[in-house]
Amino acid sequence: MELADFRDSLSRTAPPDGLDSLLRALWHDAKGNWNLAHEIVQREEGRGAAWVHAYLHRKEGDLSNAGYWYRHAGKSVCKTSLEEEWEAMAAALLQAVSRSQSDRP
Repeated sequence: MELADFRDSLSRTAPPDGLDSLLRALWHDAKGNWNLAHEIVQREEGRGAAWVHAYLHRKEGDLSNAGYWYRHAGKSVCKTSLEEEWEAMAAALLQAVSRSQSDRP
């Protein structure tokens, strides 16, 4: 899936089938359901999950908690707009999914 397709899916009432959990979290956040996005990402581990978790806490305004999660993601605290960070995360996560799918035999 390309970023434009992912953005277009926001006009639907449910996320597209086959999205991984981090992309589902971003989808729900973009649809205004921060709580569900946070519930999803809390169950995940790894740097990608930490990045999404950091973004969600930055969006919430809990900057100290966001800083904690940015450190776990191996990233500096984001200084761009929330929209720009959301788009950068979505693009990176979509690319990671695409790479992992192309590595399958």
